[in-house]
Amino acid sequence: MARSTAQPLYATLSTRYAPRMLIIGLTGGIGSGKSTVTRHFETLGVPVIDADAIGHQLVEPGQPALAAIVEHFGSDMLDDKGHLKRTRLREQVFTHPKQRRELEAILHPRIRAEIQRRITSLTPACGYCLVSVPLLIESGWQDLVQRVLVVDAPREAQIQRSSARDGITRRQAEAIIASQAERATRLQAADDVINNNGDFAALQTQVEIQHQHYRQLAEKQL
Repeated sequence: MARSTAQPLYATLSTRYAPRMLIIGLTGGIGSGKSTVTRHFETLGVPVIDADAIGHQLVEPGQPALAAIVEHFGSDMLDDKGHLKRTRLREQVFTHPKQRRELEAILHPRIRAEIQRRITSLTPACGYCLVSVPLLIESGWQDLVQRVLVVDAPREAQIQRSSARDGITRRQAEAIIASQAERATRLQAADDVINNNGDFAALQTQVEIQHQHYRQLAEKQL
């Protein structure tokens, strides 16, 4: 069940960078369907700030974050062309929780700062934007947004989707799920929920319903 929204809509937003628009934080566990939901919001004209995409950009060759990762984890994390071996790093950090936290300490502050910078530059025609952050709840970044939208899916569906998409084993998928917030915890933090337990058409319908809902909320704010 979604959490109560009795508090003012913009109560948790840091006023240092708050624009006059509604900011929705989209999150969900691995394999829940976040990317599919995000793409459909984009087709509706909603701007999306994607934390994963930012993270990828921050570890391109020449970026300070990549240099920090190499310094901490070793040069064997790079391929012959100087690019990060993402699969190798992922396997290592999800096998060793301490190293995962150390990687997050390198990346998370940089990702958060870039999200804030992009928020301030937006003036969406629809009155709101999405900030897609897989670890929104785990990182405690709810202060970046006014509402939390959770894409929810059964655990078995998460495992099957992530294994098929990323080419990882069931054991690896389970380890990633175990490192994320529990499903009940994520749902408790939600203002809104999209259930990805049906077909694609049903998922699209839910996105379109939420889109209209957020447009109405944004109009009230303006």
